[in-house]
Amino acid sequence: MNREIVLDTETTGLSPADGDRLVEIGCVELINHIPSGRHYHVYINPQRSMPEEAFRVHGLSEEFLSDKPLFSAVAGDFLDFIGDAKLIIHNAAFDIGFLNAELKKAGRPILANEVIDTVMVARAKHPGSRVSLDALCKLYGIDNSRRTLHGALLDSEILAEVYLELIGGKQVSLALIAENRVSGADAIAARADVAPRPVPLVRKISEAERAAHAAMVAKLGPDSLWAQYDSEVAAAE
Repeated sequence: MNREIVLDTETTGLSPADGDRLVEIGCVELINHIPSGRHYHVYINPQRSMPEEAFRVHGLSEEFLSDKPLFSAVAGDFLDFIGDAKLIIHNAAFDIGFLNAELKKAGRPILANEVIDTVMVARAKHPGSRVSLDALCKLYGIDNSRRTLHGALLDSEILAEVYLELIGGKQVSLALIAENRVSGADAIAARADVAPRPVPLVRKISEAERAAHAAMVAKLGPDSLWAQYDSEVAAAE
């Protein structure tokens, strides 16, 4: 299973070294590049004033954040959610810098997760093009009309769509169908725990049809899916 976390943050400014703090974290879980429906989202009290420039970006006021938890109170839940998953982040150095600064303040180890920076991926795939999240949404025809202000969870959801396009788009989706398909042997194993029917079903194929099927399976060879299936069925009978 390939587990990835698409992550975004909002802050009070541009640099934790200048006293800026996290105010929001949003994460979306991908399993085999498909959103699982699980997400993590939290607003954080930065314990400082909100500069007007930052407020114009995300709309999170000092008053709104005043009753929100401190980062130290949510650090455990955040770390539990991301686990050791690969992190997908747009302009990763910014978000990782803030997260590690907050983790240090909270007495926690800094992040050791593998990180994919979608800015770098986009620059490699589209050299010379603008690679902001809005620009990539326009390039790939992704609806970002809800993005009137920056928001960590919304931006993570949008970035998840952009990331899928960057790594192959529909081709990836088609590959996942094959990757996630349950093999015949696995299906048989899955049925092993199912209680047998109280009255077996009556066979509706004739002996001639059974013989034709056996001849077809023999032509496919002993390693074919049908041969494995018939072998398991025979052993169970």
